[in-house]
Amino acid sequence: MTRRVVTNMSLSLDGHYAAPDNPHDMSWVMPYAVTDVARDHLTSLWESATTALLGRVNAEGFLGFWPTVIGMEGADPRDVGFAKWLVGAEKVVLSSTLRAAPWERTTIVDKPAAEVVADLQETDGGDILVLSSASVIKALLAADLVDRLAITIFPVSLGGGPRLFDEGLPAAQWSLAGQAAGEHGTVSLVYDRVRN
Repeated sequence: MTRRVVTNMSLSLDGHYAAPDNPHDMSWVMPYAVTDVARDHLTSLWESATTALLGRVNAEGFLGFWPTVIGMEGADPRDVGFAKWLVGAEKVVLSSTLRAAPWERTTIVDKPAAEVVADLQETDGGDILVLSSASVIKALLAADLVDRLAITIFPVSLGGGPRLFDEGLPAAQWSLAGQAAGEHGTVSLVYDRVRN
């Protein structure tokens, strides 16, 4: 059985994944990322995954922060679970600038995302989880290689900024595999690609 490619991204209500003035400022996400809906959503994705696929910028952010959650006093058990999974999982980081991985169990690859996924799908393992790396997700959507599309929508409008769904993506049909709504109006949606 081919390994599924699962992508996860947080979007604003007006369809952006980053603010227009500072794409690295994710402070708009924080009030909503700690809701039960968001935490349960992420847990449902990593539990069946054995590989994390990340772009360099996201890798630096994720791998700089999440390991510190392990052993953090008062941390939510779901956050600790994800942190432990991330540390222990195989990590593949797409980068043309990094030469060596500063993180354990991490491979740096300077190849297009579609080629990397094809290589990973030739190996044994669980789902390949792409964690909030927009450039990687966009490339995989363009190549029609996403099997499960997970989106958390936070009830804030950013008024501009980059979008996940650019013009020119191939037409695709998706079926709803899961949904939840909760605190602060946070909504999680999971879609599976319908292939004929």
